[in-house]
Amino acid sequence: MAGHKIAHATLKGPSVVKEICLGITLGLAAGGLWKMNQWNNQRKSRVFYDLLEKGEVSVVVEE
Repeated sequence: MAGHKIAHATLKGPSVVKEICLGITLGLAAGGLWKMNQWNNQRKSRVFYDLLEKGEVSVVVEE
């Protein structure tokens, strides 16, 4: 009785280059989103302080 050869998928470890590229891509994407959020907050603060200097808004509650 001869044994039949069956083609099995060989399990390979993770590709180091692919992991590094994936990490860099995800890091840049997350960093870009964070930076866009920071620019948005900075813009809101700048607009608020500009309006405060012009006297259009106030931080004192009117009675």
